[in-house]
Amino acid sequence: MPRPPSTPAGAEPFGEREFYLEEFRGRSVLIALAPSAVEGRVPLKSLGAAVHALVRNDTRVLLWCPAGDRGVERWLLAAVGRKKPARPPKRPVRRGKKKARRRRVVSPVVRLRAAEIATPGGELELRGALWAQLRRGNLCVVSVAGTSDFPQGPLELAASLRVPKVVLVDPRGGLKADGGRLSFVDENQLETVLRHGQAEWSGLGDRRALLGAVRQALDAGVEQVNLCGPEGIAEELFTYVGSGTLFTEGDYTRVGPLGIDEFAQAERLLERGERDGVLKARSDAETSAVLASGYGATVCGRHLAGVAGLLTEPYGAAKAGEIVGLYTITRFKGEGLGERLVERLLAEAEQRGLAYVFAVTIDERAQQFFERLGFGRVDPEALPPAKWKGYDPARRESVVAYRRWVTGPALSDDGL
Repeated sequence: MPRPPSTPAGAEPFGEREFYLEEFRGRSVLIALAPSAVEGRVPLKSLGAAVHALVRNDTRVLLWCPAGDRGVERWLLAAVGRKKPARPPKRPVRRGKKKARRRRVVSPVVRLRAAEIATPGGELELRGALWAQLRRGNLCVVSVAGTSDFPQGPLELAASLRVPKVVLVDPRGGLKADGGRLSFVDENQLETVLRHGQAEWSGLGDRRALLGAVRQALDAGVEQVNLCGPEGIAEELFTYVGSGTLFTEGDYTRVGPLGIDEFAQAERLLERGERDGVLKARSDAETSAVLASGYGATVCGRHLAGVAGLLTEPYGAAKAGEIVGLYTITRFKGEGLGERLVERLLAEAEQRGLAYVFAVTIDERAQQFFERLGFGRVDPEALPPAKWKGYDPARRESVVAYRRWVTGPALSDDGL
């Protein structure tokens, strides 16, 4: 029996949006608009939706923009649902009735001058002003006059305030190379691109200044920088695929056994794999077995981006292990997380003295993945009989089986 949904009846299932909101909760995010976005008055529907979700999520949002006239501030406040309401018409007060006290609307705008921020006293004053606003409502619009220095200005501000995440909103969107989007760039890749001539060779020469500013921000302690277009902010922040480019610190990935505090995230990844049709539906007991034997690929020290398990208990007599629940977030598929997880499971299998490991799948991309890693296709009947006990007959008709020897025969499987 597939396990029941983990959400109460009638509630929305825990999806991508909630996955990311949980990560942002109780933290700070700085969203910075490029001058071209402000001058062109680009549509900000996606920005408004993202800010609204973050503020309700108990995330502190600093919305940075280059100052223009007061019309810019009104435009931004309207986008995030903070436009000051029009004053209602005066009504005559009846005798014997007390006049109702009008609720005072506090503007979330903090106005700064770039020259003032650069001084030691100015930085301290800035910290106090921003916190005075954020403690009232989790949103602060930072209007900076006297500079068009984007993205250097907002990135330096984020580093000064120790803000862990910055979103750069540029109408040009994320990075593109070889006709496709670069969805993920770690600190080491960024350093390579910034070497003499590499940015130009990659077609990113016109964005070298931006890349340099991002590199400095990561060095200064900012953990993540997102670069995206204004229409894709919500998709960039709340989906696995994203819409732009995510920059992260250098040592961004760790592969190791799942800790119990990671089980909830891992279970959500398994649920997503089931919805995508990549993984089979599992009962609660089967899921617990995967988690207990599971390994995770963690990005940026806290974000679980991939999971897999090595199930051995049912196959003790055959000295075999099964790779189960292998799933990685779409955004990181090109970063080798699946390969690293399988390599870690193979190392564990060797330590345990297993003869071979196997995997079964119906997904064509997964089949290509296992073949690329040296797994040979075998007849399903070559696997331990315990594998097929209680297995869905309809699914068994479609599965393809793969095996890789660990300490067993020297010959590899030649295929069917």
